Amino acid sequence: MLRITNTLTGKKEEFIPITPGEVRIYVCGPTVYNFVHLGNSRPAITFDAFRRYLEYRGYRVILAQNFTDIDDKIIIKANEEGVDALEIAERYIVQYWKDSLALGIRPANFHPRTTHFVDEIIEFIQDLIDKGFAYVVDGDVYFNVSEFKNYGELSHRKLEDMIAGARIEPGEKKKSPEDFALWKAAKEGEPFWNSPWGPGRPGWHIECSVMSTCILGETFDIHAGGADLIFPHHENEKAQSEARHGKTFARYWMHNGMMRLAGSKMSKSLGNFITIKDAVKKYGKDAIRLFIFSKHYRSPIDYSEEMLAENLRAVKRVNAILRDFEKSEGDKPLFSKKTPFVKEQIERFIEALDDDFNTPKAVALMFDLINKMGETKNRNRKLEIYHLIRNEFGPVLGILEKDEEVSANIDGLVKLLIEIRAEFKKDKNYEKADQIRDRLNELGIKLMDTPEGTKYTF
Repeated sequence: MLRITNTLTGKKEEFIPITPGEVRIYVCGPTVYNFVHLGNSRPAITFDAFRRYLEYRGYRVILAQNFTDIDDKIIIKANEEGVDALEIAERYIVQYWKDSLALGIRPANFHPRTTHFVDEIIEFIQDLIDKGFAYVVDGDVYFNVSEFKNYGELSHRKLEDMIAGARIEPGEKKKSPEDFALWKAAKEGEPFWNSPWGPGRPGWHIECSVMSTCILGETFDIHAGGADLIFPHHENEKAQSEARHGKTFARYWMHNGMMRLAGSKMSKSLGNFITIKDAVKKYGKDAIRLFIFSKHYRSPIDYSEEMLAENLRAVKRVNAILRDFEKSEGDKPLFSKKTPFVKEQIERFIEALDDDFNTPKAVALMFDLINKMGETKNRNRKLEIYHLIRNEFGPVLGILEKDEEVSANIDGLVKLLIEIRAEFKKDKNYEKADQIRDRLNELGIKLMDTPEGTKYTF
């Protein structure tokens, strides 16, 4: 029986989907104004694996993850560079796909963009106005929080406490400090769309309400994202969606803990972040995913180069054991899930992940099996463990797949050629050094000589 902690109730609950055998999930995606950092990757990796597990358990999963491609941060970046805001968004959406591929994150079924749903957003807002939940002030539209009786239910806050600690910022014309923007009147130099209230653009919170309900329905199974989104983003999504439709927005809310660096949340605004590109190049996707799965998804996790390096060593050790088996026995399909040993291990794996997606316990089971594989002389037992790791458990967590090992080997080979080229240059044999550079370039691998040494890109 799958049980997950529902942020809404604060309790671990049995998961019962709306439609038997089908799960509809919405995961808040990135605001595309800069490179995605390693902290941003935690929800993407976590809910990628959770989706894989649901499919492993036999569910049909419909997953939507958005791109916020119009936002204050995007506009600021565009103005700094003197380009169109959509050019900034497109640039970093492309980079997001590269980073996701490098981390082994499967694409969602739907990746909606805010700018593709402006008409639906306007319709949604107008409906809220007609129902008395929103009001217009000089081209801005605000959600009237006092009209929605369950506001604060998700974040477990009392409205009166929020009002006491809030204030209206200079230039804002809303009635009460806790009210939030649904539509922002256009300012000079900003992109805009025409609306019944004048030219402007959507507020942040309304975007996800519209995209999620348009794709998954007015009520869907799970809404997920980082814990930093609980308030105000998810609280506001819930309020405006339930105000419009008069029914439950999401039945379960799942939130992962933050990744911290030096005790603070990893953040682009604070400048304390590690890019995914740099992290993957140094440690590989398996070590990064193992690092994230080493902590329960709801707990904060502290960025640690030592832990990532330790996970990389563990990945290399596991792959060496699996590779030795493949060399001696081959990847033979002589495997049955019906043997007592295999059935027991699968039951233990399911028991761990059924318990609020307890990945640390599942990973511990996998490494326990790897240790047994290295110790046992029993060929059939080795075969059982090999298939459990490669074909059962590994794919659920997106780790220890053969493609990752091949990629790591290519990476090592390129580094070896760089070292050989450096020796040629040291001996002033520039012809041979240039041959290595040119040949790698023909294969799509570009070398760059920098003051910090030779670097490369694929």
